[in-house]
Formats: sequence, C-alpha cells, structure tokens
Amino acid sequence: MSLFHLFLLAIIQGLTEFLPVSSSGHLILLPGLTGMQDQGQMLDVAVHVGTLFAVIAFFWTESKAAFRGLAHLVTGRRSTDEARLAALLILATIPVMILGLVLALSGLDDKMRNITVIGWTMLIFGLVLYWADQKAPTTRVQKDWNLRDAIVMGLWQAIALIPGTSRSGATITGARLLGYTREDAARVAMLMSIPTIIASGGFQALKLVGEADLAGAKDGAIAAVMAFIAALLALSLMMRLLKSVSYTPYVIYRVILGLILLAIAYT
Repeated sequence: MSLFHLFLLAIIQGLTEFLPVSSSGHLILLPGLTGMQDQGQMLDVAVHVGTLFAVIAFFWTESKAAFRGLAHLVTGRRSTDEARLAALLILATIPVMILGLVLALSGLDDKMRNITVIGWTMLIFGLVLYWADQKAPTTRVQKDWNLRDAIVMGLWQAIALIPGTSRSGATITGARLLGYTREDAARVAMLMSIPTIIASGGFQALKLVGEADLAGAKDGAIAAVMAFIAALLALSLMMRLLKSVSYTPYVIYRVILGLILLAIAYT
C-alpha cells in the first residue's frame, strides 16, 4: 500500500478516534467513496493501536494507575483505588469482547461494513448523543465511576461495534445519561478505549501471525506511528474545547454526513 494511502488512514483515524463521529466508519468510507483499495480490518486495527498509545500518553496519570491496579489485582491487593479502577475497566470491556467475538465468528462484522449501515448509525446515534447531552444533568465526575456505571457504559461500547456508531460517541452518550460532565464523560470514555483496543489489537495480531503477512505488518507499523501523532494532537484539542463547547458541533456533522450517505446509498 502506498505511503500516501497509509497517511490518509492515519490522519482519518487520528482525527476521528476521540471525537464522537466514528473513526471506524470513516475508515470504511475511505475506499467506498474514493475508489481506493479497501485497507481491511488489519490496518484499521493498526491505526487504532496508534491511537491507543496516544490516549495512554495523554492520560498518563490515570493509565499508570490502571496498570498498577492490574498488578494489584493479580497479587491479591483488591482494595486499592488503582485496583478498583483496573477492575472497572476490565468489567466495562467484557460486553464488547463477547459481542465482538460473536460478530467475527458469524461474519456479520464484514457484512456491516457498508455505506447504508454507516449512514443510519451516523444519523440515529448522533441524535441520541444530542438528546443525552442536552437533557442529562452534569453533576458527576470521574471519581464517581462505579460498578453499575461500568456495566452500563460497557453495554453502550458494545453497541458501537456497529460501524458508524462511534465507540467514543456511544460511551460518551452513556456517560452523559448517567449524569457525568462533558469533560469527565469524555475522560472515562477515553480510558475505556485502552483495554478495548488492546483486546482488539491482540486478536488481530494473532491473525497476522497466522497469515505471516510481513508486508501488512510493515504497513500497519507505519500507519500506527502516524496515527499516534495525529491522535495526540486531536485529543489535546478536543479536551480543551470541551471546557466551553458542547457536543452539538459533532452532532451536526454526524447528521449531515449521515443524510449524505443515505442519499448515496438509496440512489
């Protein structure tokens, strides 16, 4: 795959992963609307891994606490704050792992990679995000995250396996409905992406080893590095804007793109 194509993939992923506009949906649309070669799910996951390192770097304090908490869980120290955070992140990841496995084994994940599905999910879940953001209270913060919230947000994250839904958009919607502030809803949603991307990336890495696709691994590494840089910049910008801007601009973008895609799909 050409360096320019890899650059486009990385920029699209980096700029859209942490915005509630569906990075995976945009990655699927790239070949569908431009006629370029479909990069496939392997490169999709590679650029997601690049953004994984970006979110770890940006939220280094919380990420470090979660990894320490994982060590605490393994060694039996389950009463620490770090262990609690790690346990909640693991719990929130279980629904998406189960549904992701079901979709992969059934082949439904490939069948849903089309403009019609993305058009509808862009539109519907954009409007749901708007309703949640406008109607829900803003009384809770990250430290209030508990067992029930982790389960609820984990289910929202699983729904986002449908292309165009947006993982960050779905989890932010769930967090806003639970009463989290806009900034803390985004913060929790970003932390939830860490174990999710690790699980997805690990699954695809096993497939890569089995196929012995060294060329694909090289392309994936290049795209991951570029996605890391783009994502770090985009994440920094979004978290600053959330201090004064609602999610409405992202909703407007989703609705417009969804309507355009549906017009294309049905004509």
